[in-house]
Amino acid sequence: MLPRCVLVERPTEYRDLLARHGTREQVRFFLSTRGLSLDAVERRHLAYEETRAGVLAAVPADWRTSAVSRAELDRFLFAEDDVVVVLGQDGLVANVAKYLTGQPVIGLNPDPGRVPGVLVRHPPCAATDLLRDVAGGRARTGARTMAEARLDDGQRLLALNEIFVGHVSHQSARYAIEAGGVRERQSSSGVIVATGTGATGWAASINRERRRPLEPPGPEDGRLAFFVREAWPSAGTGTELTAGLLDPGDAVAVTCELGEGGVVFGDGIEGDRLALDWGQRVTVSASAGTLRLVR
Repeated sequence: MLPRCVLVERPTEYRDLLARHGTREQVRFFLSTRGLSLDAVERRHLAYEETRAGVLAAVPADWRTSAVSRAELDRFLFAEDDVVVVLGQDGLVANVAKYLTGQPVIGLNPDPGRVPGVLVRHPPCAATDLLRDVAGGRARTGARTMAEARLDDGQRLLALNEIFVGHVSHQSARYAIEAGGVRERQSSSGVIVATGTGATGWAASINRERRRPLEPPGPEDGRLAFFVREAWPSAGTGTELTAGLLDPGDAVAVTCELGEGGVVFGDGIEGDRLALDWGQRVTVSASAGTLRLVR
């Protein structure tokens, strides 16, 4: 069968506001109460819609086409021969990555003035050539490392940027952490395990505050970095094992000592999380699967 192009997107600001307030005039009134203009929001919306139409027009006429929003990703069934086109922010690539099994991903940046373009690195006008290159086997792709969290009951969670282990409210969490043959009981604001892709995001802000910052891993070299947030020293908790690099095949393990509120989530999506109970152990390592991002 011919490939299917799956367009992954999220609603524009205008569509979000319209869903909340019902009518265009209500949106205008809401924005005016905050000193904002509907005109700017509407211009960005119309520019996006024009870009979106151009991207869909670039899909070969004999291909199948589907569109899926970020909110629908957990209910969408991707096929092995899909070509995934992400049109939006860099974070949208991370949102879709954990649902894929090796399908090529083309990141298109619809608003270079507002989106950095770390993962959505291509202009929308390149969609035609990129789709042809993927279909013809000529596209250059990179295998971006992903992180995987596994609970001792078999549950698992994938992330492209980072995995958080701690309390649901980010308040102090008690646990025992193990890495590199060292074990320590800690009380902290949680543990972050980041990939090379995530090393430029949340993990970067944590790393900058370290007395001796780590040299972050590259996005494709298979290593991970872990950071403990705001570890608190006490008679029963230490602060020695607060950062480190994990080589391919290595892992960091966290055993929960919370009566309630322990969680594991990835890429900042707190709604898609695993509950972590007292005595339960979670192990985080590099996943065997990777994100196949078109360069």
